[in-house]
Amino acid sequence: MASESPLASATTTTAAAATAQSRDETREPESGLQSADFDGEGFAFILGEGIRRMPVAPYQRQKGDPLYRPLRIYTVDPATPKLEGAIGTINVPYEPLEVGPVGAVFSVDSADGDLGLEYRRADLDDRNVLITDGYQPSPSDPRFHQQMVYAVCVNTYAVFRTALGRNLSWGFGNDVAPTKLVLKPHCGEQRNAYYANAGSSGSICFGYYPADPHPTDRSLPGGIIFTCLAHDIVAHEVTHALLDGLRAHFAIPSGRDVAAFHEAFADLVAIFQHFSYREVLMVAIRRCRDSLEKAELLTGLALQFGHTTGQHGPLRSAIENDLKHPKQYPDGAEAEKIDAHELGSILVSAVFDAFVAIFKRKTERYIRLATNGSGVLPAGEISRDLQSVLADKASSLASQFLTICIRAIDYCPPVGINFGDYLRAMITADFDVAPDDPWDYRGALIDAFWRRNIYPRFATSLSEDALLWRGPRSPLPTVSGLAFGELRFRGDPAHAADALELRKQACALGRYVTEKSHLGEFGLAHKDDPLLNGDSVGQPCIESIRTARRAGPDGQIVFDLVAEITQVRHVNASSAGPAFSYHGGCTVILGPLGEVRYLVSKSVTGRGRLERRRAFLTSAEGRRYWRNDGKQFRQIDGTFRLIHAGGAAVQPR
Repeated sequence: MASESPLASATTTTAAAATAQSRDETREPESGLQSADFDGEGFAFILGEGIRRMPVAPYQRQKGDPLYRPLRIYTVDPATPKLEGAIGTINVPYEPLEVGPVGAVFSVDSADGDLGLEYRRADLDDRNVLITDGYQPSPSDPRFHQQMVYAVCVNTYAVFRTALGRNLSWGFGNDVAPTKLVLKPHCGEQRNAYYANAGSSGSICFGYYPADPHPTDRSLPGGIIFTCLAHDIVAHEVTHALLDGLRAHFAIPSGRDVAAFHEAFADLVAIFQHFSYREVLMVAIRRCRDSLEKAELLTGLALQFGHTTGQHGPLRSAIENDLKHPKQYPDGAEAEKIDAHELGSILVSAVFDAFVAIFKRKTERYIRLATNGSGVLPAGEISRDLQSVLADKASSLASQFLTICIRAIDYCPPVGINFGDYLRAMITADFDVAPDDPWDYRGALIDAFWRRNIYPRFATSLSEDALLWRGPRSPLPTVSGLAFGELRFRGDPAHAADALELRKQACALGRYVTEKSHLGEFGLAHKDDPLLNGDSVGQPCIESIRTARRAGPDGQIVFDLVAEITQVRHVNASSAGPAFSYHGGCTVILGPLGEVRYLVSKSVTGRGRLERRRAFLTSAEGRRYWRNDGKQFRQIDGTFRLIHAGGAAVQPR
């Protein structure tokens, strides 16, 4: 593969230039670098890089613009038969595009990373292309590859934007100009695809590779497999990029659940998007009838990748082999034997288990009607009308579960995520918009996690009430300057007016949380806190502050502010081991009046945190991500590439 292109002819392209603008100087702390002291009871704080980056604004539809741009994609991958719904047309939110395509949020790079070639670039505004819903799906046309990654990424971005009720920021870039995520469909020959954050820029790199000599699907033995043509891989990778923008330090491997959570969350997004493709869904319902847990088309991930890399099936699946005895969250010695992907699959199966339980509750009445009350479907194919009803219910429910999963990120702690935290986040996020819960979604989630031995740390019981995040332990006054009546917006209350407004909001919160009487409530510690046992702490950092808009089943629209605050604790070397550092802090959710509604805390002095962190650093899993230089533990670069160490390197992250 070193001398010949795996695709058709290539042409050269030109590069784009960036513009710069100056920033003002005030006495408030500069983003991420400097700090300022405040009078009275206040202490210094800093602003994180996320405060500098305004959310990337998608194209704003103008009068006369179409609503959507229909584009054809592979709904699964090129090896899936056409009659199984392999090719679908999705309605991508319309925006005018440059050749590439290049839009407001994503830019597709036509270069081949290994061969030094520039492939022909997709012109999706060409009228001949527009009239045919984009380029014809084809593994041999690089323009379709570009269309594929663009369409799936834009659709996934739109799902996140709808669920969170705001424009999203990337985890890279600067305050000079909005930065686009670069999509590289032909990054080079490798059995991999990955998201890369270079600080000032970010990209998703999709590899290609020759299939095994004996693939177990319709792929050509030794033929070229493009990871950019696998729907699940594209959706999975752009989810990593979106999650990186939502949380500044979420990817720091501070415990065994962190990498596993990233993998599981990205898999869940890809799986639930399967249910938005009507033809695939109808084929799956026809085969599995009312048993979604038997529908491999819907529950399998990266089918072609798994079949062409010697795994004889999908790369991963949302369903376990033994549904009656699901795999348990490992403990003790077993925990050392399981990698991030396998651990993450337990979380995926728990959420999908709850989804299947609710689907059965919502469709059992239709089954009773179709079977004259017996509830037992006869042998043979079920009627077309019943297939359609079941497909409608499955698609709607999958959209609801995907929204719950995404909204829950706003209710997660800013660092050190574990599976129990995520359960509590989902329960609280859903309770906030649907407190009555007539179908008991939250009960199904709790049961599914309980069946897999996943328990939130320090919870007093598994009741819904006990799992909801709480507000402050003692009454706190409203945050001055953060009531919605005092904020400036850019037309829509979900969007801050400009960078100065975002910075003003962050400073108002910074002054509030660093009052000495408030530090403990927000998971922060003063430098003289006796609980530090002589360790030092950095200044609190306001990492982000964003508006969230939530619409409940009753149509009620609720606005909140979601902020992320962190602090670093530097642990001294001792007889217990070398020095190391770890983050603490909290996620704060403020109501429209500036009131503190929820505090999701991971304090730097929290019970057992230091001991758990030291134990992880010295574990087999921890040694993948951290090295001991004799004096202290230092993080190894490339966290997500390291997930694949020890035999998993052929798997897309």
